[in-house]
Amino acid sequence: MAKRFHSADSPHRVGFVGRFRVKSTPTEPPKQLRDDTKNDAELDGLVKRLSKLQARLMANDRRSLLLIFQAMDAAGKDGTIRAVMTGVNPAGCSVTSFKKPSDLELDHDFLWRTNVALPQRGQIGIFNRSYYEEVLVVRAHPRLLELQRLPDQPSSKSLWSERFESIRDMERHLARNGTTILKFWLNVSRREQTKRFLARIDDPEANWKFSAGDMREQGYWDSYMRSYQEALNATSRPWAPWYAIPADDKRYMRRAVAQILVDTLDDMDLHYPVADEAALIEMKAAKASLLKNGR
Repeated sequence: MAKRFHSADSPHRVGFVGRFRVKSTPTEPPKQLRDDTKNDAELDGLVKRLSKLQARLMANDRRSLLLIFQAMDAAGKDGTIRAVMTGVNPAGCSVTSFKKPSDLELDHDFLWRTNVALPQRGQIGIFNRSYYEEVLVVRAHPRLLELQRLPDQPSSKSLWSERFESIRDMERHLARNGTTILKFWLNVSRREQTKRFLARIDDPEANWKFSAGDMREQGYWDSYMRSYQEALNATSRPWAPWYAIPADDKRYMRRAVAQILVDTLDDMDLHYPVADEAALIEMKAAKASLLKNGR
């Protein structure tokens, strides 16, 4: 019997038993893996494999793949998505970025705005930020809850516990119905984030990336790390695993993400549909007609 859930093995996969600790999770890969030339070459090969596997996913049309990227600012979400997905067929892939909720989105439950952007069968959907903002940003800034006009607001501890439960239930429902979910936390250090902020200020062509708001969020660093730790422990499951990817080395980070994608799609054992007898007869007749009339 084919596997129902797919979870690529990786040294970066967050366990399913609630023992993940941010402080003991590296932001850099081991020294022997910090080889830019080798990582770039590996990424090129993985992108080519990903393109072929995506073609099978589209043709098979029974499964979908949802990739979720969460990180602190300047961790490299945009660049990773661009580098890893550069070779895929855009007709089979969509990227949705979730920013400040609109009034319409605030008039629905916290999962609504992401649910309407879920990938259909045969597609890869990418969420640049996601419903996890509701247990990360909102947790760091509780005043945002007032905008959500909840009918009943339980205690703070119960609220986050209930949201984790809703997320787990939703992700398991999706997985049961053919959506494989991979969640990437790009784990950048505070020191490296500061370095990248300074680079944006010093480079006129990168000034547009700089935001004073991003710097203000750095002041909530400890709060975010506690929230990430609890969120990953509460929601990393075999049907929707989290991967904590070292993000201080961008080239390694991109290679690691690509490897997990390729390994996951390989594990799905996707195949092109096999034509039945009626289709074979139809194609044989079409071929004869083309050979006769197309010359």
